[in-house]
Amino acid sequence: MSVTDQPVGRRERNKQAKLERITAAASELFAEHGVDEVTTQQIAEKADIGTGTLFLYAKTKGELLLLVQNTAYAAALERGRTAAEAVPDVLDAVLAIVGPIVHCNRAQIENGRTYLREVVFGDPEEPHRGAALAIAAQTEEAITAVLRRDERIGADDAATLARVVSAVMFMGMASSLTVALSDEEILQDIRRQIGVLLAR
Repeated sequence: MSVTDQPVGRRERNKQAKLERITAAASELFAEHGVDEVTTQQIAEKADIGTGTLFLYAKTKGELLLLVQNTAYAAALERGRTAAEAVPDVLDAVLAIVGPIVHCNRAQIENGRTYLREVVFGDPEEPHRGAALAIAAQTEEAITAVLRRDERIGADDAATLARVVSAVMFMGMASSLTVALSDEEILQDIRRQIGVLLAR
């Protein structure tokens, strides 16, 4: 029996179960009240663990938010990638990737904006932030692959354009100027900006 075939021990199963309870509790409370209105004590109580145990998994509410949002963001990216495969037009395919991410990030607008701040300005050593940055990189890779469908765009330019698209998307979701806009209004603005880039 190889190492990968061995059953997971009780201790690891317990750790995973606690992590799942913490994630579920934080997700529910953040969605209902917003990250600023929830305490770590409330999350610990809902997850049926001690506060000290909670801090073994995440040291701050910001880290808890990264943990929760990373899972949702990764799922949104996967939905977008899958949708983009069936869309022949390059601009529409890029928007197929971006759309689920915008909807995910704005499910609770202030939580989404706080998440983006944590990704950009959070502790660089924090593993949940590292996971968030990895998902952002995967998003750029997915957009790069779509942009490469356009014969006019070389590999280097596609990667650069994908970073620009990512920045446009980030600003659309994070800016205080867009808080009152609907998801569709933000996506239309993103479409206009990307359209200008692709029309060059």
